[in-house]
Amino acid sequence: MVHLDDQPIARYDNHTRMFEPLVPWMEMAKMKSYLDPDWVFRADLKSPQNGHPQNEGLHTWQAILGCELREDGSKGGYFHYGYDGMDFISFDSETFRWVTAQPQAQKVKEEWEDHPGWFQENKLFLEETCPVLLTKYLSFGKEALERTEPPVGKVNSKVVDDSLEVLTCQAFGFYPKEIQTTWTRDGEACVYETLRRNVAPNSDGTYYVWLSIEIDPKEKNHYWCHVMHDDLQEPLLLSWKKSGEKLQHP
Repeated sequence: MVHLDDQPIARYDNHTRMFEPLVPWMEMAKMKSYLDPDWVFRADLKSPQNGHPQNEGLHTWQAILGCELREDGSKGGYFHYGYDGMDFISFDSETFRWVTAQPQAQKVKEEWEDHPGWFQENKLFLEETCPVLLTKYLSFGKEALERTEPPVGKVNSKVVDDSLEVLTCQAFGFYPKEIQTTWTRDGEACVYETLRRNVAPNSDGTYYVWLSIEIDPKEKNHYWCHVMHDDLQEPLLLSWKKSGEKLQHP
Protein backbone atom coordinates (compact mmCIF):
# COMPACT_ATOMS: atom_id res chain seq x y z
CA MET A 1 0.00 0.00 0.00
CA VAL A 2 1.16 3.52 -0.79
CA HIS A 3 -0.08 6.31 1.47
CA LEU A 4 0.18 10.08 1.15
CA ASP A 5 -0.09 11.31 4.73
CA ASP A 6 -2.69 8.87 6.07
CA GLN A 7 -4.69 8.45 2.84
CA PRO A 8 -4.19 5.33 0.67
CA ILE A 9 -3.39 6.38 -2.89
CA ALA A 10 -2.21 3.11 -4.53
CA ARG A 11 -1.93 -0.60 -3.90
CA TYR A 12 0.16 -3.39 -5.37
CA ASP A 13 -1.67 -6.29 -7.02
CA ASN A 14 0.32 -9.47 -6.50
CA HIS A 15 -1.41 -11.18 -9.44
CA THR A 16 -0.85 -8.51 -12.09
CA ARG A 17 2.42 -7.39 -10.45
CA MET A 18 1.37 -3.78 -11.00
CA PHE A 19 0.36 -0.85 -8.83
CA GLU A 20 -3.28 0.21 -9.02
CA PRO A 21 -4.34 3.81 -8.25
CA LEU A 22 -6.86 4.22 -5.44
CA VAL A 23 -7.60 7.88 -6.19
CA PRO A 24 -8.31 9.35 -9.65
CA TRP A 25 -5.34 11.73 -9.73
CA MET A 26 -2.87 8.88 -9.19
CA GLU A 27 -3.77 7.50 -12.62
CA MET A 28 -1.32 10.07 -14.00
CA ALA A 29 1.56 8.60 -12.01
CA LYS A 30 3.74 5.75 -13.19
CA MET A 31 4.88 3.64 -10.25
CA LYS A 32 8.54 2.83 -10.78
CA SER A 33 10.19 -0.53 -10.17
CA TYR A 34 11.85 0.66 -6.96
CA LEU A 35 8.43 0.48 -5.30
CA ASP A 36 8.01 -3.10 -6.42
CA PRO A 37 7.84 -5.56 -3.51
CA ASP A 38 10.66 -7.47 -5.17
CA TRP A 39 12.84 -4.47 -4.35
CA VAL A 40 11.38 -3.83 -0.92
CA PHE A 41 11.69 -7.49 0.07
CA ARG A 42 14.96 -8.15 -1.73
CA ALA A 43 16.35 -9.85 1.36
CA ASP A 44 16.09 -13.56 1.98
CA LEU A 45 12.66 -14.04 3.53
CA LYS A 46 14.06 -16.82 5.70
CA SER A 47 16.72 -14.60 7.21
CA PRO A 48 14.90 -14.01 10.51
CA GLN A 49 14.56 -17.77 10.97
CA ASN A 50 18.19 -18.63 10.29
CA GLY A 51 19.61 -20.50 13.22
CA HIS A 52 16.17 -20.86 14.80
CA PRO A 53 14.76 -24.25 13.72
CA GLN A 54 12.08 -23.93 16.41
CA ASN A 55 10.53 -21.12 14.38
CA GLU A 56 8.88 -23.45 11.89
CA GLY A 57 5.40 -22.68 10.62
CA LEU A 58 3.72 -19.55 9.30
CA HIS A 59 5.37 -16.18 9.93
CA THR A 60 5.03 -12.63 8.62
CA TRP A 61 7.79 -10.49 7.14
CA GLN A 62 6.85 -6.82 6.78
CA ALA A 63 8.50 -3.64 5.58
CA ILE A 64 7.58 0.02 6.06
CA LEU A 65 9.48 2.67 4.15
CA GLY A 66 8.76 6.29 3.56
CA CYS A 67 9.87 9.89 3.66
CA GLU A 68 8.55 13.27 4.71
CA LEU A 69 8.95 16.87 3.59
CA ARG A 70 8.85 19.21 6.58
CA GLU A 71 7.59 22.79 6.64
CA ASP A 72 11.13 24.13 7.13
CA GLY A 73 12.29 22.42 3.94
CA SER A 74 14.18 19.59 5.64
CA LYS A 75 13.65 15.93 4.77
CA GLY A 76 13.31 12.75 6.77
CA GLY A 77 13.08 9.07 5.91
CA TYR A 78 12.69 5.63 7.42
CA PHE A 79 13.07 1.97 6.46
CA HIS A 80 11.84 -0.62 8.98
CA TYR A 81 11.43 -4.38 8.83
CA GLY A 82 9.09 -6.29 11.11
CA TYR A 83 8.95 -9.98 11.92
CA ASP A 84 5.70 -11.51 13.23
CA GLY A 85 4.25 -8.06 13.82
CA MET A 86 7.14 -6.72 15.91
CA ASP A 87 9.98 -4.32 15.10
CA PHE A 88 12.93 -6.36 13.87
CA ILE A 89 15.60 -4.27 12.12
CA SER A 90 15.83 -0.71 10.74
CA PHE A 91 18.19 1.18 8.48
CA ASP A 92 19.86 4.29 9.93
CA SER A 93 20.54 6.63 7.00
CA GLU A 94 22.86 8.80 9.13
CA THR A 95 25.28 6.05 10.16
CA PHE A 96 24.71 3.73 7.17
CA ARG A 97 24.13 0.92 9.66
CA TRP A 98 21.34 -1.53 10.40
CA VAL A 99 19.91 -1.18 13.91
CA THR A 100 18.44 -4.27 15.56
CA ALA A 101 15.28 -4.23 17.67
CA GLN A 102 15.51 -7.86 18.80
CA PRO A 103 18.47 -10.08 19.74
CA GLN A 104 17.70 -12.56 16.96
CA ALA A 105 18.09 -9.74 14.42
CA GLN A 106 21.84 -9.56 15.07
CA LYS A 107 22.57 -12.41 12.65
CA VAL A 108 20.51 -10.68 9.96
CA LYS A 109 22.36 -7.40 10.62
CA GLU A 110 25.72 -9.13 10.12
CA GLU A 111 24.57 -10.76 6.88
CA TRP A 112 23.15 -7.54 5.46
CA GLU A 113 26.18 -5.46 6.35
CA ASP A 114 28.24 -7.80 4.19
CA HIS A 115 26.51 -6.03 1.28
CA PRO A 116 27.83 -2.44 1.48
CA GLY A 117 26.04 -1.48 -1.73
CA TRP A 118 22.75 -1.65 0.14
CA PHE A 119 23.72 1.26 2.35
CA GLN A 120 24.14 3.72 -0.48
CA GLU A 121 21.08 2.37 -2.29
CA ASN A 122 18.88 2.80 0.79
CA LYS A 123 20.25 6.25 1.53
CA LEU A 124 19.64 7.31 -2.08
CA PHE A 125 16.03 6.14 -1.90
CA LEU A 126 15.28 7.82 1.44
CA GLU A 127 17.02 11.13 0.73
CA GLU A 128 16.45 11.60 -3.00
CA THR A 129 14.18 9.13 -4.77
CA CYS A 130 11.38 9.10 -2.19
CA PRO A 131 11.21 12.92 -1.73
CA VAL A 132 11.10 13.33 -5.53
CA LEU A 133 8.20 10.87 -5.70
CA LEU A 134 6.44 12.63 -2.83
CA THR A 135 6.80 16.00 -4.53
CA LYS A 136 5.43 14.55 -7.77
CA TYR A 137 2.42 12.98 -6.09
CA LEU A 138 1.72 16.23 -4.25
CA SER A 139 1.68 18.07 -7.58
CA PHE A 140 -0.64 15.49 -9.17
CA GLY A 141 -3.04 15.63 -6.23
CA LYS A 142 -2.77 19.36 -5.59
CA GLU A 143 -6.39 20.14 -6.43
CA ALA A 144 -7.75 17.27 -4.34
CA LEU A 145 -5.37 17.91 -1.44
CA GLU A 146 -6.12 21.64 -1.30
CA ARG A 147 -9.90 21.28 -1.44
CA THR A 148 -12.10 21.89 1.60
CA GLU A 149 -15.25 20.03 2.58
CA PRO A 150 -17.32 20.96 5.63
CA PRO A 151 -18.31 18.39 8.25
CA VAL A 152 -21.81 17.03 8.66
CA GLY A 153 -22.78 16.37 12.25
CA LYS A 154 -25.32 14.47 14.28
CA VAL A 155 -25.92 13.46 17.89
CA ASN A 156 -27.05 10.01 18.99
CA SER A 157 -28.36 9.03 22.40
CA LYS A 158 -28.17 5.74 24.26
CA VAL A 159 -30.01 5.31 27.55
CA VAL A 160 -28.11 3.01 29.92
CA ASP A 161 -30.50 3.30 32.88
CA ASP A 162 -32.61 5.89 34.68
CA SER A 163 -29.54 7.71 35.93
CA LEU A 164 -27.16 7.33 33.00
CA GLU A 165 -27.30 8.24 29.32
CA VAL A 166 -24.55 8.43 26.69
CA LEU A 167 -24.59 11.20 24.09
CA THR A 168 -22.40 10.64 21.03
CA CYS A 169 -21.51 13.46 18.66
CA GLN A 170 -20.35 12.50 15.16
CA ALA A 171 -18.74 14.75 12.55
CA PHE A 172 -17.96 13.23 9.17
CA GLY A 173 -17.25 13.94 5.52
CA PHE A 174 -14.80 16.78 6.21
CA TYR A 175 -11.46 17.75 4.65
CA PRO A 176 -8.76 18.70 5.56
CA LYS A 177 -8.19 16.62 8.65
CA GLU A 178 -7.84 19.43 11.21
CA ILE A 179 -11.02 19.86 13.24
CA GLN A 180 -11.99 20.98 16.74
CA THR A 181 -14.81 19.20 18.54
CA THR A 182 -15.97 19.41 22.13
CA TRP A 183 -18.93 18.72 24.36
CA THR A 184 -20.08 21.66 26.44
CA ARG A 185 -22.44 22.02 29.40
CA ASP A 186 -24.06 25.43 29.66
CA GLY A 187 -21.29 26.82 27.48
CA GLU A 188 -18.43 25.31 29.50
CA ALA A 189 -16.18 22.76 27.78
CA CYS A 190 -16.40 19.25 29.26
CA VAL A 191 -12.73 18.44 28.74
CA TYR A 192 -12.25 15.64 31.27
CA GLU A 193 -15.70 14.11 30.91
CA THR A 194 -15.45 13.62 27.15
CA LEU A 195 -14.38 10.32 25.57
CA ARG A 196 -12.80 11.19 22.23
CA ARG A 197 -11.67 9.01 19.32
CA ASN A 198 -8.88 10.10 16.99
CA VAL A 199 -9.79 11.58 13.62
CA ALA A 200 -9.86 8.74 11.08
CA PRO A 201 -9.96 8.61 7.26
CA ASN A 202 -12.94 7.53 5.19
CA SER A 203 -12.55 5.54 1.98
CA ASP A 204 -13.52 8.60 -0.10
CA GLY A 205 -10.60 10.69 1.18
CA THR A 206 -12.57 12.62 3.80
CA TYR A 207 -12.39 12.18 7.59
CA TYR A 208 -14.66 11.45 10.52
CA VAL A 209 -14.48 11.78 14.28
CA TRP A 210 -16.77 11.09 17.22
CA LEU A 211 -16.86 11.97 20.88
CA SER A 212 -19.18 10.83 23.64
CA ILE A 213 -20.12 11.89 27.13
CA GLU A 214 -21.99 10.25 29.99
CA ILE A 215 -24.73 12.43 31.46
CA ASP A 216 -27.72 12.44 33.76
CA PRO A 217 -30.74 12.06 31.43
CA LYS A 218 -32.47 14.90 33.21
CA GLU A 219 -29.64 17.24 32.16
CA LYS A 220 -29.75 16.63 28.39
CA ASN A 221 -30.90 20.15 27.55
CA HIS A 222 -27.69 21.54 29.01
CA TYR A 223 -25.33 19.71 26.60
CA TRP A 224 -24.22 20.85 23.15
CA CYS A 225 -21.61 19.54 20.75
CA HIS A 226 -19.41 22.24 19.18
CA VAL A 227 -17.68 21.50 15.86
CA MET A 228 -15.19 23.93 14.28
CA HIS A 229 -13.58 23.43 10.86
CA ASP A 230 -11.87 25.65 8.28
CA ASP A 231 -14.72 25.13 5.80
CA LEU A 232 -17.40 26.25 8.27
CA GLN A 233 -18.29 29.93 8.31
CA GLU A 234 -19.52 29.48 11.86
CA PRO A 235 -19.29 26.63 14.39
CA LEU A 236 -21.65 23.71 13.98
CA LEU A 237 -23.73 23.47 17.17
CA LEU A 238 -25.52 20.20 17.73
CA SER A 239 -27.92 19.03 20.40
CA TRP A 240 -29.56 15.70 21.10
CA LYS A 241 -32.96 16.99 19.95
CA LYS A 242 -32.08 18.25 16.48
CA SER A 243 -29.18 16.17 15.27
CA GLY A 244 -27.47 17.33 12.10
CA GLU A 245 -28.87 20.87 12.06
CA LYS A 246 -27.03 24.12 12.49
CA LEU A 247 -28.41 25.67 15.64
CA GLN A 248 -27.80 28.87 17.55
CA HIS A 249 -26.73 28.39 21.13
CA PRO A 250 -29.59 29.30 23.45
